[in-house]
Amino acid sequence: MGQPVTVVEQPSKRDGVVRFSTNRVLSGMAHEVFTAAPDPLADRPVDELARQLFATGDVSRVHVNGNVITVHVSNGGAGLRDLIEDLFTYYRPGVAVPDPADFVTEAEGEAAAES
Repeated sequence: MGQPVTVVEQPSKRDGVVRFSTNRVLSGMAHEVFTAAPDPLADRPVDELARQLFATGDVSRVHVNGNVITVHVSNGGAGLRDLIEDLFTYYRPGVAVPDPADFVTEAEGEAAAES
């Protein structure tokens, strides 16, 4: 479950640059450029993507425009396609799906019982 993302890796004429096209728009119409991982409080999809890419330790720059992701890498981009594809898949085989009742506060539970 989650949002399956299909990613096509495209070669670049420039060494150390890898381009990916996705079937999901990640940045809207804005150009997003990251030279370091964004602030942890930034919670847009494009921020999470940049955080995950920088966490590999092989990325020095990320540019996202719509559904195109351009990454400056030191290792040729090995594994980045899989990282992008799996980024918005939340429930994997073997992972328990949370029960919505677990998220009801005690006060909400008492109010529901009284009605």
